[in-house]
Amino acid sequence: MTSLDSTSHSDPSLSPVHAETPETRKATAKATQAIANITAPEQSVVDNPPPKPDYPLYRVRPEEPIALAEIDPNASESYERKKDVEQELERQRDRLQQLQTRLYAEQQRSLLIVLQAMDTGGKDGTIKHVFQGINPQGCQVQSFKKPSVEELGHDFLWRYHQRVPARGMITIFNRSHYEDVLVVRVKNLVPESVWRQRYQLINEFEHMLTLNGIVVVKFFLHISKDEQKQRLESRLKDPDKRWKFSVNDVQEREFWDEYQLAFQDAINNCSTDYAPWYVIPANKKWYRNLIIARAIADTLEAMNPQYPPESEGLGAILIPD
Repeated sequence: MTSLDSTSHSDPSLSPVHAETPETRKATAKATQAIANITAPEQSVVDNPPPKPDYPLYRVRPEEPIALAEIDPNASESYERKKDVEQELERQRDRLQQLQTRLYAEQQRSLLIVLQAMDTGGKDGTIKHVFQGINPQGCQVQSFKKPSVEELGHDFLWRYHQRVPARGMITIFNRSHYEDVLVVRVKNLVPESVWRQRYQLINEFEHMLTLNGIVVVKFFLHISKDEQKQRLESRLKDPDKRWKFSVNDVQEREFWDEYQLAFQDAINNCSTDYAPWYVIPANKKWYRNLIIARAIADTLEAMNPQYPPESEGLGAILIPD
């Protein structure tokens, strides 16, 4: 397991020393590849690739770093309006419901979905519209605010590890362990020598989760600065939305460029074959919802969860009056 930080590749003296035996490394590589096949689901579940919508277009390959400034947050393929996607979005939500039921019944693996975005980026809206109709018994949303005193007393991943999904569950991280290479970097809460090494720790953490049956898929909801301004103004103008508005949102907006760079570095350092990042154009909310719903549904289909075998003798059972 190696970091995606290019510095470690260019300087052999910085490469990690592997204590594992060749047999252990081979077994780990085989298991990792099996997960990588699931997190590129278009290779196994799409009859005529590319899929429509083309969600693999937005997946960040480890060997192909991205520049956020070069990705159009207004992109929507050939779709032009919300009406164009309504039927397809409903179809994908139906798939999610059916596959989530099978995952819950199987009780062997789980799915962790990470959502990150700038303020007003649409994390709450994505959860509301993509997971509409999902049985809440098998799906949880975990949000992460400022860490408590107890949480600060542990390593930075401690509080996140406690909330990863149990077997059979889908868990959505509304913000996540990536805050510890975003906010802490932009606000200089810890020195660079601390936050920079966290990229490798995050990769190893996510690798460990995948090897334990937790599939990890991550979405960055990419909006423009102008779109954020419009959404903030909309909250101010609508009395029913003012509860969403915080003066802190305006203050954070001043750090737009710094956050964009921090997100870009986090994505480029931590998009792996086994736990990929998707950069989703999110100015058009309806397109964002469709892309994410299809990507998650295909990932679940690639996992192919199965109902457990029925108990023997059920056909002979008579229910008494």
